[in-house]
Amino acid sequence: MATSVEPRSRKVRILATLGPASRSPEMIERLFRAGADAFRVNMSHGAQADHAQTIANIRALEKTLGRPTTILVDLQGPKLRVGTFADGMAMLKTGQEFVLDRDTAPGDANRVCLPHRELFIALEAGSRLLLDDGKLVLRVTSATHDRIETKVEVGGALSNNKGLNVPDVVVPLAALTEKDRSDLAFALDHDIDWVALSFVQRPEDVAEARRMIQGRAALLAKIEKPAALERLEPILELADAVMVARGDLGVELPPQDVPPMQKRIVECARRMGRPVVVATQMLESMIKSPTPTRAEVSDVATAIYDGADAVMLSAESAAGDWPEESVAMMNSIANAVERDPGYAARVHFTETRPDPTTADALAEAAGAIAKTVSAAAIICFTSSGSTARRIARERPSVPLLVLTPKLETARRLGILWGVHAVRTKDVVSFEDMIAKSKRMALRHNMAKAGDRVIVMAGVPFGTPGSTNVLHVARIVGDELKRHQG
Repeated sequence: MATSVEPRSRKVRILATLGPASRSPEMIERLFRAGADAFRVNMSHGAQADHAQTIANIRALEKTLGRPTTILVDLQGPKLRVGTFADGMAMLKTGQEFVLDRDTAPGDANRVCLPHRELFIALEAGSRLLLDDGKLVLRVTSATHDRIETKVEVGGALSNNKGLNVPDVVVPLAALTEKDRSDLAFALDHDIDWVALSFVQRPEDVAEARRMIQGRAALLAKIEKPAALERLEPILELADAVMVARGDLGVELPPQDVPPMQKRIVECARRMGRPVVVATQMLESMIKSPTPTRAEVSDVATAIYDGADAVMLSAESAAGDWPEESVAMMNSIANAVERDPGYAARVHFTETRPDPTTADALAEAAGAIAKTVSAAAIICFTSSGSTARRIARERPSVPLLVLTPKLETARRLGILWGVHAVRTKDVVSFEDMIAKSKRMALRHNMAKAGDRVIVMAGVPFGTPGSTNVLHVARIVGDELKRHQG
């Protein structure tokens, strides 16, 4: 699949959530042209039939543009919620006692049903319960197998089915609910590229999802529980990528703790060579306003300076009044940051030491050589995408053109920093590799006559994980004429 779309000039990627405001074929194309590199389908909202149409619309755009396009399906996960109230809501007063029990009868100002048996086992005296995104706070005074007694520390109105967060304990919930299992099967049947696993608490959650996926998609772990922060590295060992999901993380942690945790997650992912996405409330005011606040712009810029692979829009692009404008604004912020002369130094603040392998040594060398010889681009041939991930981890100063015979690999690389992935036939010889590298660099406007390009591949060709060749090639005038001819 040779693309007719110009490579992005920026390195960080933009992940846009699709929803009622943006899932039409026309709007998806407008979002792509405004700067969206990948699209998120949120299974927490909408029916599978609607999502199937959204996925079909994205794949239709892919054919129209001749460009591999990335789809991430985000599973809802085990979201905890209280039951219902006789009057639709109840007013809880600070200092009063309040009971959560297993009685399904509608609740009142003294009690409500909690339809999660696992919590009655896990909670103990002293545990906090955060309701409605942390607006109300309860403190457990005692817990049995069918009754949790609490004292209201921060009161307020509590209405039907509001969310509940339990920051102080690891809740023994399955990583995948029955809804998630159905949604996962649906997603895999529709050949999506990434699956995002919500409310990860432990490495075993990731392992369970990976067993179900069986290599049919890449797996992204969303970090939104304090328990996950305690086992971050083991979780990342099993995941293909990670997301800093600041929504629920910001509920369960004190707000002031979220920024350092974001930096810690980004740094850990960078060090381990895992793509990292920063998400939630990035341009929140643009749900209703055509322009963001200055603080939101600074927040997006900080994630880009820290070296995140991608930044994500949620309700801004899915259900807001200004979906196209929010993507365009994210694109403008990213371009401005990457034009900053100090950006290169900032993005290399995290030290990424190579593993003692030939592939890692060559990936590290490619970035240094590109800078020394003023190369126009790094070009890598890959089957699995591992070579591209190794090079991108080093955050090279030049564009990275990735050539792969596998469409699924090209699609999965859409959230990776600095990568322009193209599906093309595999090469069969060293001479073929060099000739194709030059030809594709010219075709995609990544080089011109007289430029040097760095080529990386593995010999024997077509063998995953065998990267062992680095070659510096120069494009001469005759090659440019042949390409133009």
